[in-house]
Amino acid sequence: MSQPCQRALRRQVLGLSKLQRPSINCCGTTAVCRYAASRRWQSTEVGAPSNPKIAGIVDQISQLTLLETADLVSTLKTRLNIPDLPVGGFAAPPPGAANQAAAAAEEEEEAPAAREKTLFNLKLQSFDAAAKPKVIKEIKSMLGLSLVDSKKFVESAPKTMKEGVPKEEAEKIVEAMKGLGAVAVME
Repeated sequence: MSQPCQRALRRQVLGLSKLQRPSINCCGTTAVCRYAASRRWQSTEVGAPSNPKIAGIVDQISQLTLLETADLVSTLKTRLNIPDLPVGGFAAPPPGAANQAAAAAEEEEEAPAAREKTLFNLKLQSFDAAAKPKVIKEIKSMLGLSLVDSKKFVESAPKTMKEGVPKEEAEKIVEAMKGLGAVAVME
């Protein structure tokens, strides 16, 4: 039984004496259910279209299965040229963005091997024993570590210093470490 019918039934039962019971009709629902269904906020006739053609279409659509409804939606989208919206109802992309995205996708498919790596991981491989204090100071300033942490970091080489560094910045860091007497590599 639906929630509104249950509520209406409770109200009526609470209002009746203990000897009276609500009558049950042939389909198993109470007479209270008919009363609740006649309320305006539950009425299906209020929102019914006034055009008989539309009413017929609504009746036909309401009798479709879930698969048939999905097929109907996809057919209407193709026939009326309705684009698929992203989940969440985000705003549509600006005009021409679809063409740019399609062109970019085609370029990616054509030459995936020609793509150049732009982000690198920097790894401290080794260092000269004489250059250890300079390397510790450089690591301290570069990574923002304390002096003790940077000393532990340098002594535990080989160890990754930074991840996802742009190529130009990575090359500068490698050259700086090389100038101090340490070996840093880009991976």
